[in-house]
Amino acid sequence: MGDAIEWAGDPVSFRPATGEHTDEVLSVLDEAAGWLGGRGIRQWPDRFPAAWVADAIGRGETWLVDVGDKTAATVTLDWADALWADVGGTAGYVHRLAVRRWARGLGGVVLGWAEDRARERGVDALRLDCVAHNRSLRDYYEGRGFAHRGDARWLGLPGQPPDEVPVLWMSRYERPLAAR
Repeated sequence: MGDAIEWAGDPVSFRPATGEHTDEVLSVLDEAAGWLGGRGIRQWPDRFPAAWVADAIGRGETWLVDVGDKTAATVTLDWADALWADVGGTAGYVHRLAVRRWARGLGGVVLGWAEDRARERGVDALRLDCVAHNRSLRDYYEGRGFAHRGDARWLGLPGQPPDEVPVLWMSRYERPLAAR
């Protein structure tokens, strides 16, 4: 899948997650959720239920990112998102991008990889979202060339029981893809 990627002098590789990797995916997500929660950012549940990632893993849309021989991150790249139903065009959608704390800074590499996959698929844009109150993440996306495409109302955090569902405002970001 393209040129060799390095980060901090070590090779970076992307492998599709399978059902056998569910615990590994959840471990990365839970570490990131704990870190966010410790900073008062409520973007994800404290712990991800396995059922919440199972469909994307089954469709081959969830990836594990290795640096050397260690799992450093996970990301889901899919091709539809209900949060964007009111926006036209074709896109790849980045979801559940999480990086282990020891690999801080790897997110840009993962976003670059996702952009390359989306471009290979021939879509118009790469899109993602985050809770509107996460200003530091919004600044990060804007610094990476993603344009704010408005905020949208969404019910609940992923995996929450229906009786505990809050209303969230999600900031949507898009990066148009030009052919390289």
